[in-house]
Order: sequence, then structure tokens, then C-alpha cells
Amino acid sequence: MMTDPIASLLTNLRNAYLVKKAVVELPHSKMKEALAKLLLAEGYLEKVEAREIMGSKKALVMTLKYTEVGPAMTLIRRISKPGRRWYVKHEALPTVWGGLGLAIVSTNQGLMTVKQARLKGLGGEIVCEIA
Repeated sequence: MMTDPIASLLTNLRNAYLVKKAVVELPHSKMKEALAKLLLAEGYLEKVEAREIMGSKKALVMTLKYTEVGPAMTLIRRISKPGRRWYVKHEALPTVWGGLGLAIVSTNQGLMTVKQARLKGLGGEIVCEIA
């Protein structure tokens, strides 16, 4: 059993970028898939798919994105942790790297970027920062 599956996903992405892997495969969960699809929509991943393995089990397969300079993600940091949750109101939503990065918020309407949460006037739990 994993204690923090989101931290595991972020760590696997960080480590895969460090060794210049092309694909990362992890056990599937709805939260991980939502986070991966959000990163795909923001242009940090090339491709995301849920693949069946061994009967009813699924795997989440993510194809990493690289630019001429290097990896698409250079900063991958978990903010809210199981031992210390970090909730904010929509007025206090953070900016990452002066607006160049991305913070992901878990709201009552699902996972979304800080920009989307500001537009909807929603606060929530700050999941992670990506830049």
C-alpha cells in the first residue's frame, strides 16, 4: 500500500526526467490520471493513457516531453502532504516562478490549475508546483 500516491507519481516523473527516460509506467488511480491529464493539457507531457494489465488491473502510461533545452519540467514539488495539508482561499492562491510555472489545486470541482481556480473563484488544497 502506498502512503502518498501523488508524491510517488511526482517522484517517478522527476527521476525519469533525470535519467532521460521516454516513458513512465505506474499503477493506475483516478487521482493520478486526472493529474497526468492536467499536465498533458498544460503541455508538460506528450501522451497519457490508461492501459489494462493482467485482467482488471490498470497502469498509467505517460510519455515525457523534452525540448531542445532539456526536460519540459524542471521543478516538480509536492506542496500539500498527508502529514501537513495546505488549504487556501481563492484570494491566497500562489503563483509559481512569477507566473511561468503551474500550481495544481484540488477543489470541490476536481483538479485544476491555479489560473482556472482564480477564474472560478475557488480555493482548495494546493497539490503541487510544476515549472
